[in-house]
Formats: sequence, structure tokens, C-alpha cells
Amino acid sequence: MLLLAVDTATPAVTVALHDGVSVLAAESQVDARRHGELLLPAVDRVLAGAGRALGDVTGLVVGVGPGPYTGLRVGLVTAAAFGSTLGVPVHGLCTLDGLAYAAGLDEPFVVATDARRKEVYWARYADSRTRLTEPAVDRPADITAELAGLPVVGAGGVLYPEAFPDTRAPEHQSAAALASLAAERLAAGDTDGFLPPLPLYLRRPDAQVPKNYKVVTPK
Repeated sequence: MLLLAVDTATPAVTVALHDGVSVLAAESQVDARRHGELLLPAVDRVLAGAGRALGDVTGLVVGVGPGPYTGLRVGLVTAAAFGSTLGVPVHGLCTLDGLAYAAGLDEPFVVATDARRKEVYWARYADSRTRLTEPAVDRPADITAELAGLPVVGAGGVLYPEAFPDTRAPEHQSAAALASLAAERLAAGDTDGFLPPLPLYLRRPDAQVPKNYKVVTPK
């Protein structure tokens, strides 16, 4: 097994290579505006750092979000292209699950990431491997009472400490955690734990056609 994991659903552009036993190499850069520029060079460096070639990869792992429209597409399209070229499976995982796995908590908690527009993407977990709710998007103030007393993992807690006073690490997504979670599920034969490698947006894209848009047609 040689899994190449990528995730661009958050400001972190993150890549990792996993051999089914451990992470061989990983790299993350936090830059919300340069996913397209940073991802492929990071893949090259991770492969080189592990002394492997792209052709050695036996499976792709990709974070499917939730996340902003543009950044999320970069990782998904890249994983789909690699999977098609190599003829290997592409395993989708919820981005929030990667953060939960990295947290390593064995108590109930919440993962919350930045959804922009003063909102967060979030889900509740029983422990680092067990998600209890489907991902949702809400304003922090609207879910404070519902989540009272629960630790919060991710950038959402850092951005909105008044709503989430008990913030835990990590703040950013890690493809190393995503790859480790995928390797664990594959080793256990848990294929139901994967999602289709399709974007989980939860809301309409930020870019919209302007109201009262005037269509100009040739005479």
C-alpha cells in the first residue's frame, strides 16, 4: 500500500505519503489564496522526500470538505486526475474527520473550521474516530448553547473564542492524519467509511452572478 493524501478544503494546502504502516513524508502550507499554485510542487517534494515516484502510488486519499468552493476543487480535481492516470482508487474522507483524528481525543468534542461569512463548518464527535453528526454550517453564536461544555478542535475555535472557549489543537488540517485514518480503515476493510471523491460544499459558492445582470447578445 502506498497512499498519497491531499486536502485543500481549508487554508492549509497539505500533502502526505503513507505506506500502510506509517507516514513516509508530509508537508503543509497555510495560504488560503494559493491552493492551485502550492499543491503540485508540494506533491513533488513529498514524493522526493520519501524516495518514491508518482507511479508507485496505489491509492489516493482526498479531503472532500466541507470547504470553500474554489480551494476545495483544487485538491479534488488533482486527486481525480492522478487516480485516472494511474488507474488507482480515490478515497474521499470528510475534512473534519482528519482534524478529529489528529486531535486524538477520547471524549466528546467538536471540530469547527472557518467557513467565511462569519460562519463555521462543524460536526460533533464521540471520540477521534467517531463522528456523531453530519457536517453543518452555522454562525458560532447560533450553536454556542448546543455545544456548551465541549472542546472545539480547529480554526473555528481560534477565530471565535467567545463562542468556543475550550479550544484544542490542531488548528489546521493535516494530510498525514487523513492518510493515517484512511490506512487504518483500509486495513480493517472498512470501505463504508469512505465518501465519493466529490465536493461537500453545504452552501452556494461565494462567487455569484450579479443581480440585474445584463446579457449582451450580438445583433
